[in-house]
Amino acid sequence: MKDDGRGLRTALLAAAGLALALVPLAGDYASSLVAEVLVFAIFAMSLDLLVGYTGLMSFGHAAFFGLSAYAVVTLGVHLGVGGWWGMLAGIALSTVAALAIGFFCIRVSGIPFLMLTMAFSQLLFSVAVKWRSVTGGTDGLPGFKRPSFFGWSLDDRSTQYWVIAVGFVLVWWGLRRLIASPLGSAMIGVRENEQRMRAIGYPVQRIKLIAFTIAGAVAGFGGALYAFFNAFVSSDILHWVLSGDGVLMVILGGAGTITGPIIGTALFLMLKHVVSSHTQYWMLWVGVVFIACVMFMRQGIWDLVLQQWPRWTGRRR
Repeated sequence: MKDDGRGLRTALLAAAGLALALVPLAGDYASSLVAEVLVFAIFAMSLDLLVGYTGLMSFGHAAFFGLSAYAVVTLGVHLGVGGWWGMLAGIALSTVAALAIGFFCIRVSGIPFLMLTMAFSQLLFSVAVKWRSVTGGTDGLPGFKRPSFFGWSLDDRSTQYWVIAVGFVLVWWGLRRLIASPLGSAMIGVRENEQRMRAIGYPVQRIKLIAFTIAGAVAGFGGALYAFFNAFVSSDILHWVLSGDGVLMVILGGAGTITGPIIGTALFLMLKHVVSSHTQYWMLWVGVVFIACVMFMRQGIWDLVLQQWPRWTGRRR
């Protein structure tokens, strides 16, 4: 009997839906922890659209996540703009920035592309550090008032969790639909063989730019939810290190999948929270796990689970 992993996906989807519904019952701490995982899972999934599906390794993706978070917080703190309007402004800003930055970056590939994306991100990071009157510099910008959702304040952890959870589900569903569309197939084609795609008439540069822009917009949505979650933003959110963390999340879970980055994000943040409470060298253990994944799970944790699922269930592939 053949098993292509659909049974596992169905079981996992049902379990994940049940778990998301039950999280608020575990208390505010659990809700906050899972909400943080969901926010950064959105960031990781948006990055995977580039790394895993289009074959564009970016070390500057934090720029779009951070720009949106800054837009929400700065508009709210300095101008009194409501959080939901700030979210729209943040997503629009991230989308425009991704379109502009992508216009230059897609003209190169490989290491030059990686370095160019990181350079743009570091440029924005420098602006955030120097423009203290607006951004608060390295001290960050506190004082953001979370908005309400149909009368329920997002200061309430349960309400905040549900807003983030719904946003996460919408992004997950939207990206699945995108990957299943002709545009998604074209992105995968560019990843697999860019020269052949160009030879048969596909506008490769345009496909890359569209992928880059969509990824930036989705990251901007995640950044806006981060602003709602944290009610604070600092220059660290624009640093290339966050982009590096995102790449780790994608590779740990499995690039080129929707589920993989979610698993990678959960593992990365659990290691960060649990191990860092016992030792300041938590990044050492993240490195050990990452090396183990590269050596023994080259396609990530999710791919290994898919490979082993038939054996665990007594079925043949």
